Amino acid sequence: MSDFPYATNQKLDQTATLGLVVLKADETIELDFRRLINADIALHISRIESDPQVTSAALMKMKDRLTGAASLFPDTSEFDCVAYACTSGTSVIGQDEVALRIGQGCTTKSVTDPVTALIAACDHLKIQKLAILSPYVEDVSAALRGVLSKHNISAPEFGSFNEADEARVVRIDEQSIFNAAVQLVQATDALFISCTNLRTLGVIEKIENEIGKPVLTSNQVLAWHMMTCAEVDIGVEGFGRLLKPTSP
Repeated sequence: MSDFPYATNQKLDQTATLGLVVLKADETIELDFRRLINADIALHISRIESDPQVTSAALMKMKDRLTGAASLFPDTSEFDCVAYACTSGTSVIGQDEVALRIGQGCTTKSVTDPVTALIAACDHLKIQKLAILSPYVEDVSAALRGVLSKHNISAPEFGSFNEADEARVVRIDEQSIFNAAVQLVQATDALFISCTNLRTLGVIEKIENEIGKPVLTSNQVLAWHMMTCAEVDIGVEGFGRLLKPTSP
């Protein structure tokens, strides 16, 4: 065997370093982030054990698994932002608790989640009244509406596919999402489509064009907020008003 000398780089050539804690059951968010995050962004993924059936009790179980999931990122990585990719889970566990437990597992400048990201996006777009479309049953979604109300965001209109099985949620098609969305929005400022596992990315602009209002989704707002926290402009066309490039 021949031994060769080598040199090392102390810092890899990347604009920012992001970490994403993804549910075991989630088949969507990684695909979405590949379309939304630039190639010069380092994106590390860790998985967290999650139940196949979505209930408030099942979501709460993830609280004690968050630190362990975050600790599975590379030890040498110093993150600009790490996110827990579960809207309903954050609503049940609590944003502060999520941030605390993620921060105990890795080195990161900031922590976010879809709920925190949604609130930030609403503030950015001056949205105070949301219609919410969710795949899940009412008791799971009620926690989200409660969190939003504490931040002066009302959600008077709510619709659901009433599906608790994650394996079926990911297979709800875009036409079904579009049909439900355009029927739901009435006297609100915008629409939020909840769930990181729901395949919404390809239908955001179609819905916006139909209803004439902003459409926010869990994965879209999360990508936007992670990039905002990392002080990198996401600026991408085709996925809603929130992500459009800012004018120079």
